[in-house]
Amino acid sequence: MAKKDKDIKTNAMRILDRNKTKYSVVTYQCDEFTDGVSIAQKLGEPEELMYKTLVTEGKSNEYFVFVIPVAEELDLKKAAKSVGEKSVEMIHVKDINKVTGYIRGGCSPIGMKKNFVTVVDSSAQALDKMIISGGRIGSQIILKPADLISVTGGKFESIIHKEN
Repeated sequence: MAKKDKDIKTNAMRILDRNKTKYSVVTYQCDEFTDGVSIAQKLGEPEELMYKTLVTEGKSNEYFVFVIPVAEELDLKKAAKSVGEKSVEMIHVKDINKVTGYIRGGCSPIGMKKNFVTVVDSSAQALDKMIISGGRIGSQIILKPADLISVTGGKFESIIHKEN
């Protein structure tokens, strides 16, 4: 008997289960990439809780994962400094699947092909919960920011672009 689509676990969910991390999943109807602000509106959640996953490549040819609020922009200089790189650049959209195992719009910071250095914007520290991609389009995971850090081995740093 086939499982209903919403019952299918993603890599991210299996890893959270294996680590006995409390989380919940919310789903929404969507067949293609949708920006995080629109997803927050669809779910009726404040956009401040929604975080997007960005993957970069450093001068060292290493990949780095940054998790920032959906309405914000990654500060590449702060991001590079946070991981000890001279500079980092966003990877090309066509490379997301090859590098992470996920697709654009369904890229979770948990459960990528490899465990990349992960940095979550420090704004998440003030939250009781945050919402990240569930590992496929139409699926979001709600969890505590500290649990995301624990599962990814990541750290909090100020990495978003701030207006002066």
